[in-house]
Amino acid sequence: MKRGKKYVESAKLINRATLYDATEAVSLVKKSAVAKFDETIEAHIRTGCDGRHAEQQIRGAVVLPHGTGKKVRVLVFAKGDKATEAEAAGADFVGGEELIPKIQNENWFGFDVVVATPDMMGVVGRLGRVLGPKGLMPNPKAGTVTMDVTKAINDIKAGKIEYRLDKTNIIHVPIGKASFTEEQLTDNFQAIMGALVKAKPTTLKGQYMKSVVIASTMGPGVKVSPAKFVG
Repeated sequence: MKRGKKYVESAKLINRATLYDATEAVSLVKKSAVAKFDETIEAHIRTGCDGRHAEQQIRGAVVLPHGTGKKVRVLVFAKGDKATEAEAAGADFVGGEELIPKIQNENWFGFDVVVATPDMMGVVGRLGRVLGPKGLMPNPKAGTVTMDVTKAINDIKAGKIEYRLDKTNIIHVPIGKASFTEEQLTDNFQAIMGALVKAKPTTLKGQYMKSVVIASTMGPGVKVSPAKFVG
């Protein structure tokens, strides 16, 4: 794969064989984020889990201390008082049954996160085939199936992100934007790693975090030493 000149220049800053500490890795990723737009910076954690076993599935959510740098649009499935509460809390869209054809037939996806009250999950369940593959299905573990819609919306708007194992047992999460300070990115990264350490499955034998890489959208990856987090 042919890489652009900027990528090649950025890659020279990084020693691919080195496992950096978090602060140094963040600094290098910021220096190598040279695209003309504000790149997202992500962490990619390869685990020793086997997601085919339910007890080794990892899924949850964490509020990043400095947010994600992205405006998040929240859709809430609720009715009655809860719909009113969701609107008051700043949800971008609130509705019920009437939204199903709009999403299913008109392919409307003008939202980033879906929250639902438990009594609406029957309705939302009908959208499982559409929302599931996009990772938009509300889930109690992620705090997106709840009666406390105000807290859910506030947390999401404040920078709450969801983490979960993908099919290859890797977790991909944003830690902010290239325009963030090194301190903000490091704080966010530490918050995510702290949550993942707590989420370690008790049945897991062997190494939990096999590799940790931080990278910007267009830049090269920087390896972080997982030793400090695994303990």
